[in-house]
Amino acid sequence: MGSVFTSSSVSSWYVQLQKPSLNPPNWIFAPVWSALYFMMALSGWLVWRNAGWSGAKSALLLFFAQLALNVIWSGVFFGLRQPGIALVEIVFLLAAILATALAFLPFSRTAFWFMMPYLAWVSFAGFLNFKIWQLNSRAE
Repeated sequence: MGSVFTSSSVSSWYVQLQKPSLNPPNWIFAPVWSALYFMMALSGWLVWRNAGWSGAKSALLLFFAQLALNVIWSGVFFGLRQPGIALVEIVFLLAAILATALAFLPFSRTAFWFMMPYLAWVSFAGFLNFKIWQLNSRAE
């Protein structure tokens, strides 16, 4: 769902932004996100399989909340083209990812660990978001 916002800005607005030297090439994002979404789905499935909806309702609601925050970040950063607001939003996303991973831990250690690459990548994305905001806020 977030790609709806991303695809409309990647080849136009995003190209024009100043980016930090650590910014990966655009082609890397699709395979990385595909792998991350696969691990996230597997993580949620493991929790659901081990405890069911009623047994892990809070953990699974956190899972869906962080997915919603993920889409919102794409909408704010790429759709609205607001890196500063997206930077604030990504803090909430990171907190939700961590809360989800910790909520998954009692149900499945594997599910917890499958969420860690996602947490790491979004942390890196937060750094990139900050640098992009910093590098481009003077130009506004």
